[in-house]
Amino acid sequence: MAIKSKEFKEYAKPELDDKLKQLEEELFGLKFQSKTSKLDKPHKIKLVRRDIARIKTFLSQLQAKEKSK
Repeated sequence: MAIKSKEFKEYAKPELDDKLKQLEEELFGLKFQSKTSKLDKPHKIKLVRRDIARIKTFLSQLQAKEKSK
């Protein structure tokens, strides 16, 4: 399930940090599984990586807004 950028506005910073940690753990598991056995949905790795990038981008934008204030 891909996360839409619009959904980030609903989350607070700690919730985004938790979601980021969950996605990074999921990515690790998917990579490990792909190396040890056949992965059912190999495109899932790509989707999780993109979700991680979206969250990191949104968090950096929040941090830039806080610094500019």
